[in-house]
Amino acid sequence: MNIEELSPQERRLWEAFPRGESVDLSSPDPAQNDPAFSEHWGQDRLVRAEVLVALLAGAIDAEPGQVAAVRLTGARIIGALNLGHAEVTVPLALTGCSFDEPPHLYWANMNSVHMMRCRLPGLVASGTRIDGHLWLEGSRVSNGLWLDGAHITGILNMSGVHLINPGGDALLADRLTVDANVYCDRDFMANGEVRLPGAHVGGQLIFRQARLHNPSGAALYASRLDVAANVFCDGGFSAQGEIRLRGARVGGYLSFVGAELSHPERTALNADDLSVETDVYCSDAFSADGTVSFAGAHISGQLSLRGAKLKNPSGTALSLQRLQAEEVLLTPAEPIEGTADMSYAKIGLLRDDKKTWAARLQLDGLQYETLDPPMTARERLDWLRRDTDGYAPQPYERLAHAYRTLGLDADGRSVLLAKARDRRQTQGLSRKVVGWGQDLLIGYGYRPFRAASWLVGLLAFGTIVFSLHKPAILNADDTPHFNAFFYTLDLLLPIGDLGQERLFSPEGVYQWIANFLVISGFILGLTVAAGATRALSRE
Repeated sequence: MNIEELSPQERRLWEAFPRGESVDLSSPDPAQNDPAFSEHWGQDRLVRAEVLVALLAGAIDAEPGQVAAVRLTGARIIGALNLGHAEVTVPLALTGCSFDEPPHLYWANMNSVHMMRCRLPGLVASGTRIDGHLWLEGSRVSNGLWLDGAHITGILNMSGVHLINPGGDALLADRLTVDANVYCDRDFMANGEVRLPGAHVGGQLIFRQARLHNPSGAALYASRLDVAANVFCDGGFSAQGEIRLRGARVGGYLSFVGAELSHPERTALNADDLSVETDVYCSDAFSADGTVSFAGAHISGQLSLRGAKLKNPSGTALSLQRLQAEEVLLTPAEPIEGTADMSYAKIGLLRDDKKTWAARLQLDGLQYETLDPPMTARERLDWLRRDTDGYAPQPYERLAHAYRTLGLDADGRSVLLAKARDRRQTQGLSRKVVGWGQDLLIGYGYRPFRAASWLVGLLAFGTIVFSLHKPAILNADDTPHFNAFFYTLDLLLPIGDLGQERLFSPEGVYQWIANFLVISGFILGLTVAAGATRALSRE
C-alpha cells in the first residue's frame, strides 16, 4: 500500500500501529458518536478496511521494544475487512466503530479481537482461531454472527450485544470452543436463533438478564453443549421460543431462577438427556408457558421447581420421564396446568405438596426411596388416582414399599387394599363377584381379622338358633349333654371335633342352617389361612 494515498486519519493509524497506540476519531459531542448514525459522520472519520488489512497482515513491523496493535475508536470503516485464512499476530481493538460491510475472519489465526460498542452488518468468523479474547461487548450485529467451528483460547464476551436476524441465525456457533467463560449477559438480546450445538465451554456460560426472541422455533439451540462449570440463565432471563439443551452436559449447576420461558402449546424447555453434575434450579418465580421436559436427564443433586409456574393446559406441562435425580423439589407456586409425567423416573427423595399437584399425572414405573411429606394413605391414593393411564400395579407397590420403609405398615396395607379394589374395576363380572366376596370377607387378605368378626357373628347366630331349637339325638340309646355354643362352634370349625356335631341331627330348616354354618366355616377358614399366608409372604 502506498502511504502517500492515505487520508490524514489513516496516516495517523498507520503511524500509531508500530507502537500500539490508540487513534480516536470520535466527536467531542457524545451525541454524534452513536455508530447507528454513522452514515452522517464526516470524511474525517472514514477509514478504508484495506488499510486495517495491510497493518494486520504485517505491512509494517513493530518498533523495537514496542507491541504493535490496531487500536481505533469512532471510525466508519468502509470496504471489506477480509482476513480470511490470514495469520494475524497483533491485537485488533475497535471501539465505537461502524462497518459498511461484514468483516470476514474465517479460518484466520488471530490475536485478541476487541470490537466494543461497534455496529456490524454481520461478522463471519467460522473456523477462526483466536489466541486470546473475543470481546464484542455492547456491539450490534445484524444478519448473523458466525462462530461455527471457531476456537477462542480466552474469554468470549458478548455482554450487552444485540444480535438481529429475525427468522434466521442470530448466532451460529455450532462446535464453537471457548477455553474460558462465555458472557451473554447484561442486556444481551438476540432476535433470531442462537445456535450452540456441540459447543464446548471450558468455564462458565452466562446468559444472565439475556432476552432471546425466536417464537417460531428455537430461541436457544444448544443440543450436546458441553460446559465445564456452571450455566446461568437467570437474573431476568427471558426467551420466546424453545430452549433446547438436549444431550447437553453441565459440569457445575444449571440455574433458571426467575426465568420466563414462552413457547405456548409447544416445548418451552427441552432438557432431555441432560447431564448435570450438581443441581438444577427452575425455581423462585421461574415460569414456562409450554412443556418443560427433563426426560432421560441425569442430575446428580437436586432438581428444584420450588415456586415455579408451569403451564401447558392441553398437553404435558412437566416431563420427568426416565429422569434420574438424587432429589426433586416439586413444590411450584400454584397447581401445574397440564400433565405432569414422572413415569419411569428414579428419584431418591421426592418432595411435593398436595396443594400444587397436577390434575393429570403419569406415574407408572416411577421409583423413589422417600416421600416428603409422606402424608396419609388416603391423600397419597388421591395422588395415584390422578394417573391418566388408569390402573397400573407398580405405583401402588412403590407407594406401599415407601410406607413400610418408614415403618407405616398400616398405611402400606391400605395402599395394597386400594390396589386390589382398583384392579377389580378393570376385570370382568365373574372376577368382580369373586373380588367383592374377598373384599367383604377379609379385605383381599389385607384385613384378615375381618373374618374373625364374621365367625363371631355366625357363632352368636347359631348359638341363639340352636338354644331355641335343640337338634334331635342321632342315637336314641345315648343321652348326651347338648350345648348350643359348642355345637355351633363344632359346625363352624373346618377341622377338629368337639363331639357335638356327630351326636345331633337337626331337621328341616335347621338342617339348612347347620349346612350353611358348615360351608361358611369352611370358606372363612380358607380365607383366613390365605390372608395370613399373604401377610407372612409380604414380611
